[in-house]
Amino acid sequence: MRATERSTGRVVAAKKAAAGMPTAPRLSLSIQLETDPSDCPADRAQLRRWARAALRRDATLTLRLVDEAEACCLNAQFRGRDYPTNVLTFTYDETPVNGTVEADIVICLPVVASEAHSQRKPLRDHLAHLVVHGVLHAQGMDHEDEADALEMEAHETAILRRFGIPDPYR
Repeated sequence: MRATERSTGRVVAAKKAAAGMPTAPRLSLSIQLETDPSDCPADRAQLRRWARAALRRDATLTLRLVDEAEACCLNAQFRGRDYPTNVLTFTYDETPVNGTVEADIVICLPVVASEAHSQRKPLRDHLAHLVVHGVLHAQGMDHEDEADALEMEAHETAILRRFGIPDPYR
């Protein structure tokens, strides 16, 4: 994006805010790729687009793509489960005072690749789903009970549809 496009976007957002119109949530996103970059089916810009699409409020996020050893260690330490999992979301404050969500989202690329293969879906689509899933978790959505699960799945499906990605639950 060129500087003029960025500044034009800020001007439009400022005018909308001044007029009382809703503006898109702001995203500060740090991406940490702790695996071989060639293993990731999406570039940083695409990862950012997927994360931004799932935002419902301002957020400061870290998206960390890791190997199985790190995912296993984190899953064991924080969830008491001694195996790597596809995505973990660590929210720093359940009720942020300033309204900005702060969270780390950890995605294990080898697990995502294995799941995509066994589910016969493109790795890129499955990764998109888990980025969206993690961002929704960071904002307080959950799937602990059936009603919450259905709501979260509906949000995920609608967001992914905007990228031409089919319903991941079918």
